[in-house]
Amino acid sequence: VGSESKGWSTTRSFVSWDKSSNETIAFLFGDMGTATPYLTFSRTQDESISTIKWILRDLEALGDKPTFISHIGDISYTRGYSWLWDEFFNLIEPVASKVPYHVCIGNHEYDWPSQPWKPDWANSIYGTDGGGECGVPYSLRFNMPGNSSEPTGTHAPATRNLYYSFDMGPVHFVYMSTETNFLQGSSQYDFLKHDLESVDRMKTPFVVVQGHRPMYTTSFESRDAPLREKMLEHLEPLFVKNNVNLALWGHVHRYERFCPLKNFTCGSMGQKGKDWEALPVHVVIGMAGQDWQPTWEPRPDHPHDPVYPQPKRSLYRTGEFGYTRLIATKEKLTLSFVGNHDGEVHDMVEILASGQVLNGGDDNNGKVGAVHKVDDVTRYSFSHYVWGGSVLVLGGFVGYVLGFVSHARRQIATERGWTSLKTEER
Repeated sequence: VGSESKGWSTTRSFVSWDKSSNETIAFLFGDMGTATPYLTFSRTQDESISTIKWILRDLEALGDKPTFISHIGDISYTRGYSWLWDEFFNLIEPVASKVPYHVCIGNHEYDWPSQPWKPDWANSIYGTDGGGECGVPYSLRFNMPGNSSEPTGTHAPATRNLYYSFDMGPVHFVYMSTETNFLQGSSQYDFLKHDLESVDRMKTPFVVVQGHRPMYTTSFESRDAPLREKMLEHLEPLFVKNNVNLALWGHVHRYERFCPLKNFTCGSMGQKGKDWEALPVHVVIGMAGQDWQPTWEPRPDHPHDPVYPQPKRSLYRTGEFGYTRLIATKEKLTLSFVGNHDGEVHDMVEILASGQVLNGGDDNNGKVGAVHKVDDVTRYSFSHYVWGGSVLVLGGFVGYVLGFVSHARRQIATERGWTSLKTEER
């Protein structure tokens, strides 16, 4: 892009979808935001730099394989400061110029007192998170599939890109809006119902639903409780009836994976020879950049004690930043959590085309150790615990030797009449 007189931009290549592919690859996260190379009065998200860095690494390793990025709400955290949108697009340009960049709307793109849908039970939920944007910049800067839209409550154009779906390889992806009406009788509910009932499971054996505010979380998000109740009442029956495999959510700035769930109850995963039940696996993936961390939900009988037990339904949870990587074939879907501190996989779940969930179930409570790669497949090994323990023992021994030598040198210096500038007490 450019001209001879003004100069040319960097030459880039873009990989489009291959609808005939039998493989699906995607990178998914929420709540990333952006960073600026200067100080600003508006809070920015420095960790977003690491998220993009590691995803770019993965994209470069894939080469020309089709893939896409999914950013499920709280996109740039601009909140009315429009120049931050430019910083956001500068940040994602290295990846968004290579593969499709899909989004769904979050509270920081839309939420404002004038929004049209604000039922009585939602008074504690919807406020001023959008900074007056009312979904307009989000609508005009992205162009998603479908034609969904809702009024902004202002004289501005209607908000677009609210709910839509598409197929990529063996996966049917569905995006919804938690910021606009999703109750029975609404346009969005009718869309979700018709869409989920129309999926050809021979063509796309896996169904993944994504939205911003989570249906399940063990973070102490009491303000959103009425919304989660409505989602459980109106949406969960749709998900269960239509065999949704995976439900991905943002909003809570953590990673948390649940067992296959229905009404807060884990379904059997078929381990130990038991019969298994096909239920959605809910995963919160809002850990891509925003550093405000809610506390975990405390015990009901000790609401003020800093002890936050992990319920049985929560198989893996962490406050680490990162993103998720989805790889699916006709036979199996694998979702992996990649941590930003080392670019390695720290949690993984596998779902078969039958709906059975593997890894992180009844026996091991969902926790995994370090990882190694064999033939490009990420697998977990107990031997890494042994390796890690050996490193700790070796480190302790080396530290002891160095400390002994350092003490001996100080003793010799003292005997020679030198005066130490720092004592051990300081």
